[in-house]
Amino acid sequence: MPVIRFEVGTEDLLHSRFALSPLFELDGLLRTLSGLSGRHLPGGWAARLVPEFRRLRSTTDLDAVLALQAPSRGTGFTAPPPLGLAQTLEDDLAMARATPPAVARREIALCLEARPASDERVLNLLHGPGAVERVAAALEAAWHALLAPDWPRLRAICERDVLHRAGRLSHGGWEAALRDLHPRVRWRDGGIELLRTRSRVTASPSGRGLLLIPSVFVWPAVAAHTEAPWPHTLIYPARGIAALWERPPAAPPGALADLVGRTRARILLALDEPAGTSGLARALGVATGSVGDHLTVLRRAGLLERARAGREVLYHRTPLGDALARAPDD
Repeated sequence: MPVIRFEVGTEDLLHSRFALSPLFELDGLLRTLSGLSGRHLPGGWAARLVPEFRRLRSTTDLDAVLALQAPSRGTGFTAPPPLGLAQTLEDDLAMARATPPAVARREIALCLEARPASDERVLNLLHGPGAVERVAAALEAAWHALLAPDWPRLRAICERDVLHRAGRLSHGGWEAALRDLHPRVRWRDGGIELLRTRSRVTASPSGRGLLLIPSVFVWPAVAAHTEAPWPHTLIYPARGIAALWERPPAAPPGALADLVGRTRARILLALDEPAGTSGLARALGVATGSVGDHLTVLRRAGLLERARAGREVLYHRTPLGDALARAPDD
């Protein structure tokens, strides 16, 4: 059984870190919309995004971006490696635009070798002198049309995953933090292994650590980078993200909203996993101060409890809160 194995020593564990990658998420969304990933967006997402995707293909250079995607290759310069949890789209685009022409030409050639393109317009663009800037501009347009409206909510889910794992790390070390990362990931004999892969690779970060990235669109799979320009990286589905793919969007709170108020009902329903005030505010599009006030009311009513995780206070539902959140809305 082919396995990707990261040999991690003490120095690697000291320097391992979490990060978020906006352009990697966009790459995953584009692969889904184009059919390359073999997955399908939930109905509500598809109905909203497919027309925008088609419009972008006809009015921008998005087809050049799609030509650089192949099932067996990573993202290359179209999604550079992130530096940390505060990574923004602007950070990603600046790094993509700074790609040296020689590096871009090499990556374009490798991508077209893995998945040949026949569209002359696309090939002329990719082999032209302004390829990097035109690809970056198409990525920027696709981000704002397809992913930007949902990113605060999706980013909050990824941040909550990192908070969860940071709590486990502080109590049980890296083995505990990685325990439920993905069914195909395991800690074994001083290394991290990704099972059932296409090739057998043993890689050593050599003291530089491992980059861990929670993702929305990698679900239900898991991915790894073992070659430059990315550092040694493991990309895994964020906790709770499966609900976005497997279930339609939640209906309005209905009777629960009548009981506790619409915003408080939304907050209660959003707390399937523990979350902090700022994360909930971003996910729900509500002012942070307002979320804080509602959390206080819900806690006084016995529907929530709170606990400190590092520098942040996380809220979670009590058994009574769970009962209300899961009650059928007649």
